[in-house]
Amino acid sequence: QVQLVESGGGLVQAGGSLRLSCAASGSIFSIRVMGWYRQAPGKQRELVAHITSGGSTEYADSVKGRFTISRDSSNNWVYLQMKSLKPEDTAVYYCNADVLGVRDGAARWYNYWGQGTQVTVSS
Repeated sequence: QVQLVESGGGLVQAGGSLRLSCAASGSIFSIRVMGWYRQAPGKQRELVAHITSGGSTEYADSVKGRFTISRDSSNNWVYLQMKSLKPEDTAVYYCNADVLGVRDGAARWYNYWGQGTQVTVSS
């Protein structure tokens, strides 16, 4: 019913920038929070940033001041502008959303994950 599709990952040198995008599609009434998580090899998936429907944001300490999350609620998109990238930012980045949608004939909040997009930062 709902899909999240990420784009924008790739290879970048340290100090460079990338912008990740995530588009939500399907039977969506509202999205109250969208976020970005990442998982590096051998590490647990961690929150990078999230943004609520009211515009409140939260960032991991490791990315604060370098990454900016934004969303277009009307179009069900969320973005992650990443600047001053470091090798330790290398990970698969996943889009996540809490969606008010319809599934199995019921409208309620569901949580969805995207498939992930690889970000590799070289030194």
